[in-house]
Formats: sequence, C-alpha cells, structure tokens
Amino acid sequence: MGVIFYFSSQPDLKSDLPTAWDLVFRKIAHMSEFFVLAYFFFRAVREYRPTWIFTLLTTFIMSEVYAGFDEFHQTFTRGRSGNIYDVGIDTIGITAYIILLYMYRRKYFL
Repeated sequence: MGVIFYFSSQPDLKSDLPTAWDLVFRKIAHMSEFFVLAYFFFRAVREYRPTWIFTLLTTFIMSEVYAGFDEFHQTFTRGRSGNIYDVGIDTIGITAYIILLYMYRRKYFL
C-alpha cells in the first residue's frame, strides 16, 4: 500500500515511450500492483483461519476499497486526476489473482 501511495503521489509518471505504449504500460502497472496487493491481503486474512469464501471476499473488498482510495488520493496530487476507469483496471488485477488462486487451489486440493 505504501508503494502504491508513493507512486500515486508523483505528479507525472509518463515515460519517453510513444503515448499509446506509455498508456498500455501504465495500465499494466495498475493491474500488477493490485494483483500483488490482493496477494498480500489474502495472506493477511488467511492467517486468522476464516472460511475460504470469507477470505476471498475480504481480499476482494479490501483491495477494491484501496483502489477507490488510491484514485481519490490522486485527486489531491497536482498533475494527476482520479479516474473510475482506473479502479476498473485495478479490479482486473485483483480478479486475476483471485481466479488464479481459485484455479490453483482447485487443481491441488480436490
């Protein structure tokens, strides 16, 4: 969360790549950082030994709430703006983690 907060506080994260490639790589970064955040939330919630579905739902909800907070935080950063579409991109990363986790668990624990 600290890394995400730090990068969201930067006024300009554009690279020297052409505009289209810069946009693609920034969106991939969004998905990746929230994929990793979902992993950490899952690990933290799992330590309390709740049910499997509760763990997944809590992981998803906590990651989504932080995605919304991240975009809200960007509205206070000069040169940045909060965008609901970025929350959607973050959701793709969160959902990808949960799907891969579900597939892994189903394959190895059935």
